[in-house]
Amino acid sequence: MSLEAPKSTSHAGLPAFRVGGRKFASLASQAEGFGNLMLTLEEQAAFVEEAPEIFLPISGGWGRMGHTHIRLAAASEEVLTGALRTAWKLRVDKNAKTRRKAHVAERNKITTKKRGNRRPLL
Repeated sequence: MSLEAPKSTSHAGLPAFRVGGRKFASLASQAEGFGNLMLTLEEQAAFVEEAPEIFLPISGGWGRMGHTHIRLAAASEEVLTGALRTAWKLRVDKNAKTRRKAHVAERNKITTKKRGNRRPLL
């Protein structure tokens, strides 16, 4: 797998950062002073515990899935860089797992021809 540089594309008209076409961070809450990170629940808990003045779960269901606000004005460049690197790495790892699962499923698919149709064998 080749690692590509994160790409900034639009999400709701605001910058979103992607790797492998999948988002790992955005500025969708920039008007409120936040950046958004897509983390695991474990990473979210660790960030919030270590620096609650900088990190907080996004409210509602998104936060319960690990999506986390970072207070942009309160975060140093070092903290912001580390948080973005963590979210990026989690996305890269998740992308690799998804590709492996798709590859294994395709490799293991057994089909037969019957009256011109392809259908899986049971």
